[in-house]
Amino acid sequence: MKITDLMIQETMIMDLKAVTKEAAIDELIASLAASGRINDPVLFKEMILKREAESSTGIGGGIAMPHAKTKAVNEPTVVFAKSRQGVDFEALDGEAAYVFFMIAAPEGAGNTHLRTLAALSRLLIDAEFIGQLMNTNTPGEVTALFDSKQAVEEAAKAEREAAKKREAAQKEAENNRQESGGAPESDQRNASAGTSEAFVVAVTACPTGIAHTFMAEDALKKKAQEMGVEIRVETNGSEGAQNVLTEEEIRRAAGVIIAADKNVEMVRFNGKPVLQRPVSDGIRKSEELIRKAMSGDAPIYRSEGGGESQTKEKGSIGTKVYKDLMNGISQMLPFVVGGGILLAVSFLIEQLAGEHHPLFQLLQTIGGGDGAFHFLIPVLAGFIALSIGDRPALMPGMVGGLMALNSNSGFLGGLAAGFLAGYVVILLRKAFAGLPKALDGLKPILLYPVVGLLVTGTIMFYLFDPFFSWINLGLVDILNNLGTGNAVILGLILGGMMSIDMGGPFNKAAYAFAIGVFTSSGNTNGAMMAAVMAGGMVPPLAIALATTFFKHKFTEQERKSGVTNYVMGLSFITEGAIPFAAADPLRVLTSCILGSAVAGGLTQLWSINVPAPHGGIFVAALANHALLFLLAVLIGAVISGMLLGLWKKPLERN
Repeated sequence: MKITDLMIQETMIMDLKAVTKEAAIDELIASLAASGRINDPVLFKEMILKREAESSTGIGGGIAMPHAKTKAVNEPTVVFAKSRQGVDFEALDGEAAYVFFMIAAPEGAGNTHLRTLAALSRLLIDAEFIGQLMNTNTPGEVTALFDSKQAVEEAAKAEREAAKKREAAQKEAENNRQESGGAPESDQRNASAGTSEAFVVAVTACPTGIAHTFMAEDALKKKAQEMGVEIRVETNGSEGAQNVLTEEEIRRAAGVIIAADKNVEMVRFNGKPVLQRPVSDGIRKSEELIRKAMSGDAPIYRSEGGGESQTKEKGSIGTKVYKDLMNGISQMLPFVVGGGILLAVSFLIEQLAGEHHPLFQLLQTIGGGDGAFHFLIPVLAGFIALSIGDRPALMPGMVGGLMALNSNSGFLGGLAAGFLAGYVVILLRKAFAGLPKALDGLKPILLYPVVGLLVTGTIMFYLFDPFFSWINLGLVDILNNLGTGNAVILGLILGGMMSIDMGGPFNKAAYAFAIGVFTSSGNTNGAMMAAVMAGGMVPPLAIALATTFFKHKFTEQERKSGVTNYVMGLSFITEGAIPFAAADPLRVLTSCILGSAVAGGLTQLWSINVPAPHGGIFVAALANHALLFLLAVLIGAVISGMLLGLWKKPLERN
């Protein structure tokens, strides 16, 4: 497939009007929407901004490649655009972007499409080619230039493959001569030179695996060729791992380069000098990486415990703790949602048919304490421990979580068990580091499991379980006996937190607190859950109302996106408001926080209880005061929508 099969001329923008990054993204998305290549501009923009939050797609050299892979895309498409004045796209080199490629890939994009997008990414390493693109004036010229360049690249690739086949045939002939008594010519050459060819291996990967993965691969290959260094590059793109490194290649490599913004399999590099850098460094600092890898100027990677150790993120202690906590919560949520909703339905059946109805008993068994909910705290603790100490910490963490569950130390005890088990394994690695090498094989199968479980279990039994059981039971007792005024204040705080960052740390902290109360009170106290669910439903509904009743203050695209937010808000998907918050954070966030706080406070004022941890309007009927719950959400959404609509400035008319 040709690149120009995806880069259709009707979507090209030869004179981009935008002067800011956000406006440029909007203009490119508008072109996709106008041509029918995407079906949900709001979702697509949300995914574009999510990718930008991970690292800028302004790759430097005047190029920006915003991209996303999502169900919002109908057909794989690349929007080409040029800007005369340039746009500050937060590029890696700090320079403005003049050439743009917005890549839209559907979730089910075929291998052919993905390979074509990878080929496009590789072409953009060529500065001369980018200069030629800047001089084009019509979509036809752009198409012709890409077709010509791709033909040249494919011919060069064919020649390289033919050269490899000739080299393989030559090596086979040399091996045959060696078997007949003569030394291979290559060995004779190496002996006379006294050296062997330099060799390094690399892995490139980015979160979406469409553009940066392959640009880093090509940059490393080209620079290695200039430096006379042999290199093998494995890519972890949308198609999965390609050109996977072999054990022999890793063994003979002088060093390993990991240019990745996501986790890659690391245990295979045990004992090798390994450079772990962002994928952007693979594109812009390829020479530096190759030189360091060749000289062994890199930390020796140590993987203990036989687990799949992963790339480690640098950052503050708070960032690390948050990442570990979110790993546990994200793995726990399917149990929360699945079990919680089945439990909520069982309560409805109990009201209609009684507690002896077979369906009530079935749903209670599947979703309740003997089913999904039984795993909440062990899974939470286990995956927190896994994030900290890798695979050897998973079992001690889960057992510690189970001990917390059985001792009534609850959600807080589970959190403590996860962090305890993770750091116990880290300490054991240091403690056992001095053991003879002959015992290395015993560490993952005997020492870490047995000693890790013993230490974690002992501390849980004698210290953590009694302490957190006392705290947990006291907290539940306090919440059950809160006066109306204090309950309303707590509801205000939890509801407002759901809108502060719409899916970030504050949002997740409020939700985790509500889950903790929910699980510790016999699954029947959904008061805090009512507050966070109402608070989380308000932002997208407020956006929808503002775009409906203040049309003159929003673009046509924003008004269309606002309709989608009705559905997202009713479904308790707060993230629907993120694109609007990113574009106008002061007005959107302030308005939404106020409305969400009011909604959360009203749920406590009216003593509303929602016995389900997710679902929005679809579980509202299960609330003890269903109509009041919906009224609290509506009041909060109207307050936020009105504030935003009145505060937002009208659009400037040409």
